[in-house]
Amino acid sequence: MIKEKFSEGDSFFHKLDPRVKIIVALFFSVIVAVTDKYTSLSGGLLFAVGAVAVARLRTKEIVSRLLVVNSFIFFLWLMLPFTFPGKNIYTLGSLNISQEGIKYAFLITIKSNSIILAGIALLSTSSIFNLVHALRHLHFPDKLTQLFFFTYRYTQTIHSEYIRLNNAIKIRGFKARTNFHTYRTYAYLVGMMLVRSYDRSKRVYNAMLCRGFKGKFWTLNHFVFKKSELITGIMMISYIIGLVLLP
Repeated sequence: MIKEKFSEGDSFFHKLDPRVKIIVALFFSVIVAVTDKYTSLSGGLLFAVGAVAVARLRTKEIVSRLLVVNSFIFFLWLMLPFTFPGKNIYTLGSLNISQEGIKYAFLITIKSNSIILAGIALLSTSSIFNLVHALRHLHFPDKLTQLFFFTYRYTQTIHSEYIRLNNAIKIRGFKARTNFHTYRTYAYLVGMMLVRSYDRSKRVYNAMLCRGFKGKFWTLNHFVFKKSELITGIMMISYIIGLVLLP
């Protein structure tokens, strides 16, 4: 199974109702994604960093995840300043660096890091089962929540199947090279994974039908909404709305 490294703890966010965290995370992500004001983005980044601090998450794990995100953003910094039209502020050989390109690369960087940090602090502090349960309580479509749950549940299974097939071709002397045989072998590998994934899905579905599955997951334990959690949710959403009102 995939390890949920941040879901265990006793911080404020670990104890907060997952329904509140999902609503705040969605609201925060939309507001940060659509705004272009530096003051709003600064406030959003402050909120995200503060949430991570309150959740008392391991700094090393947070940094490792940010490195993955920013490795993709790094390529935007290599492209946008040179390709985005706008006022030329510097010439590097035959390439012109535009002010607008730097601006949009910077905005994307701030937005991405803010949303990732807030998502880690708000969502990763709950187990995947609690998040799926919360989505059901928030009346998200059943098929959407089930797709989310099964994607999580069987990602590790599919990855294990890939490792097994990959080891099988290596035992037979396969070595990856830049030739047609390598491309064809990997195409067969992907094809076999698709076939086995489809076969596994049919067996799992039939097993669920044998156990009385009728399109819904029933749970015995339900969330109890507290007045303090309602106040907390209103305060966080009010702060996020205040970001929009900043000059």
